[in-house]
Order: sequence, then C-alpha cells, then structure tokens
Amino acid sequence: MTPIVPEHRSGLSRRTVLAGAAGLAGLGLLTLSGCTPARSNPTIPEAAAVGTAKSGGRLRIARPAASAAETLDSASSLSAYEYLGALYNRLVKLDEQGVTVPDLAEEWSATPDGVTWTFRLRQGVTFHDGRRFTAADAIYSIEHILDPDTGSPQGEVLAAMIGPGSMSAPDPLTLRFELLTANAEFPSLLTAYQCYIVPEGSAEPGDPKGIGTTGIGTGPFKLSSFEPAGTGSIEAFEDHFAGRPVLDGIDFYSIQDTTARVNALLAGQIDLISQTNLDFATAQVVSASSTATVARSANAQWYTIPMLFTSAEFSDPLVRQAMKLAYDPQAIVDTALQGTGSPGWDNPVPPTQAVWLDEQRQHDPDKARALLKQAGREGFRTEIYTSSYESVFTPMAVAYRDQVKEAGIDLVVRNASSDSYYTQIWMQKPLMVSYWFTGRPIDQLLNQIFRTGSSYNESAWSNPTFDGLLDSARAEMNDDRRRMLYQDAQRVIVEDSADMTPMFGDRLVGLGRNVVNYSEYGFEFDYLQIGLRA
Repeated sequence: MTPIVPEHRSGLSRRTVLAGAAGLAGLGLLTLSGCTPARSNPTIPEAAAVGTAKSGGRLRIARPAASAAETLDSASSLSAYEYLGALYNRLVKLDEQGVTVPDLAEEWSATPDGVTWTFRLRQGVTFHDGRRFTAADAIYSIEHILDPDTGSPQGEVLAAMIGPGSMSAPDPLTLRFELLTANAEFPSLLTAYQCYIVPEGSAEPGDPKGIGTTGIGTGPFKLSSFEPAGTGSIEAFEDHFAGRPVLDGIDFYSIQDTTARVNALLAGQIDLISQTNLDFATAQVVSASSTATVARSANAQWYTIPMLFTSAEFSDPLVRQAMKLAYDPQAIVDTALQGTGSPGWDNPVPPTQAVWLDEQRQHDPDKARALLKQAGREGFRTEIYTSSYESVFTPMAVAYRDQVKEAGIDLVVRNASSDSYYTQIWMQKPLMVSYWFTGRPIDQLLNQIFRTGSSYNESAWSNPTFDGLLDSARAEMNDDRRRMLYQDAQRVIVEDSADMTPMFGDRLVGLGRNVVNYSEYGFEFDYLQIGLRA
C-alpha cells in the first residue's frame, strides 16, 4: 500500500503509500484571485495536457514536509520520491500494463529452471560525477538493499531469493544471479523504487558525503541542492543515456499543509503538487480555475477493506463471503469517488495489468443474508474503522455501510485519529479501511500482501491453496501457464480472502495550466518529456 508506500506492521514508516490529502473546504479557495469557476458544475479533465513544450525552463513542485531524517538513499527513503525518479535509474522498470521493460539493462534471460538470470547492461552510461556504470555498481546497490542495517522495505522481498554469493559479474556489462529458488518473475522484483542503482562505495555507513546527501545517479537530472524536509533543486543532466530532458531544472518547495499547497498552485506560485491526492471537491475547484487544472493518474490508488482473519468476527469463510456479496463496488465508486475510479470486485489486481482476471463476482444481498444465517450470524453487527488520514477513507466506509444494510449487516463507523491510524487501528481492529499504490509487479503484490505470514499481509489471511499457486507460478517459465496460475490465485482471493477491494481510485494531481506532458505511473513521472507550454 504504497506511501500507496514503504510497509510493515509497526506502522506507516514501512508502507509504500504516499500521504493522502486531507479533506479541503473548496469554497474557501473560490475567494482567491483567478479562481472563480467558469461554469456551475466544473468537470475534472480525463488526462493531462499534451503538446509541444518549450526547450528549457524550470518546474516548481510543492511537496509535503518530511522529517529532518529525509534521505536520498533510495534503498531506505520514505519520502523523497520526486527526487529519486529524477536522479536514478533501475536495471528494469514496469510499464503501465505491468510488463517489465529495459532501463539500465537492455536485455535479460534465464535458464530453463528459472534459477540463473543474466542481464546485459547498457554501454556508455555515466553517473553524474562522470564514473562509468558497470555491473559492479548494480551488485553493490542490491547488496546495500539486502543489508539488514539499511532497513530497506525491499530487502525482505529480495532476501528470499538472493543469498551470499548469488551475484557475479562475468564482465563489466554482464550481471548474473544464481537464485536460491526459481522465480520466473524475478526481473519484476527489481522494479521497486528502492532498487535504483547507485555508484559502488557510495552508501557506506556513517559517510556524511554518502548517497543520502549527494544523490549521484544516472538519471535525467543531477542534484544541485537538497535540504532534508526543506527546499531543493535539480538540473538537467546533459549526458543522460536516453537524452537530455526538456526542462533545465526543477525546484522543490516544502509545504506541509494541503490547503496551503493548493492555494500556492491557484496563485501561480508553483506548477505541480506532489504526493497529494486531491479530494473530488477540491479537484473541481482547481479544474475550474484560470491558472491550474488536474491530471488524472488512472487507477493509481488501490482501496481495501481488510477483515482481520484471526478475529472472531471474520474467521468464518461464510461471513467473509457474505460481506463481499452484500455490496456493489460500482456504487462505492460512484459515491466515494464520484466516479473517478474503477470498481475492484474484490480482486486486488488492477484491470490495467496484463494478468488481470476479467471475471466479476456476484452482488447478491439475499445470498449474503442467507450465508450469515447459515453461519449463525443473522443480524450481524460490528464496527468499521476509518480516519481522515486519506480523504476517501470515510466516504468509502460510509458508502460500504449503507450498501450492506440490505443484507441485514449493521455497521457502526468509527473515526480514529489520523496520527495513530496505522499504528493502533490498521491490522489490529476486525474491520478497517486502507489503501496502497498500484504499480506493483504481480509476484510482489500477491506474495507480499496476501501470502501466509507476510509482514505486509494486512488481513492476516492464510490459505494453503493460494500459497501453493504462488509457488507454482514462480516455478513456471511458460508465460501463458504462469498467467493462468496467477489468475487462479486471484479467484481464490475473491472467493475466500479476508480482503475486500471495493475500488481503484484515480489519483487527482493538481498542476498549472502551463504544464504539458505530465505522465505518472507508480512512484514517478516522465522526467524527460514533462515541460512548460511553448
């Protein structure tokens, strides 16, 4: 749930979710100069503006204030997402269909058993300090992620497959992995934002001039200044392997309050708001202004209603099935998101991913009522916890409560403090709301969040059949057969799991009307093409 991400039972600090926007009183913005709506019912654009960008110029980005411990070390960074995507590259990355595509690695292959993987690296790639990129840098970067002292959220994922001596470099542009267990989807696990490549020797413990402050990478921009929790700037890297970015540079400003960030955008003081999902009312106000608009990142946020599998309320599969059959996800989208998203039908895999199971479960309140009676829970009553931590949480909880009434389910909505929601409510109360970022590879999504015993399994669900399907998928090198195994795993989640997925929400990003070619996916946007209108 990256931030929709980072992730661990100990709290939000390990979750890969971005801070959601608090609800904003849109009417207060209408008094600002240039913000009077041009129409009575402003609409939200379906996509960002595209067009010819002028060469050069500087983009001004407002981001929430982070802690004084903020770092540019991507292996453990929990807030500097805008910097990371600009400064670094990975070996591979995901496209918008969830397919692994080249980045610093041009091609890769595996032995028939899925244990040995060989990556061929790009020639002529340089770091910002002039050093040549080689396989030794990739090995060093991954070893840094695996080091328990780094505390990287991706370390646990990779450690299950990469042991001591697993990596080697037959030559400077060849990287080889001998995995501990077969994994046909292994390259996709290197697409996580923690897996950016840094120069060999740049992340040594205690080094005040280490990667956490220098930000030396191979990305399209290089660092010119960085103040943890404060301002910073980056400049175009002329020698980037994919070409020079359109912009000359980007300036970052730290503005903690969501309302202040929006007001700065409407006043023309900034060009883009990052790490902020505008609520629908605010997005309408921004879209109606003369200075700003909204870009949608379709299905970027995955909303969940976890039922704690170990609780007395939801240990019975009949009760879990009833909770799912009792509501219509499309109605939740229409109510909680005002239509700015897609129904999930309790399948956590976004419909944009190539392995998505295109099947819709039933909506049958009468059957739900009958299942509850069969389970001895007729007239079922419990509490559903929410918070102002994310603007959609409470509308979703209320919409779900209203939907399940027809099945005889009586839910009481409890609002908890946003400050302690992910430490005292999440994974502890029987019924709660939550969210994650989409953009995870299928292997990581299913294994990390649904496998028995995973520290990120927010419902504590356990199903041996499901776990077996994941094991079989990892060992299956045939793409079509592996896709069918992942789809079978999705069926098990829909039918038995303790997680409900009512919807995938579009992230609504505020940006100036002079910004063109904004394209976002996962934790980063296209830094090469974004620019200011010519």
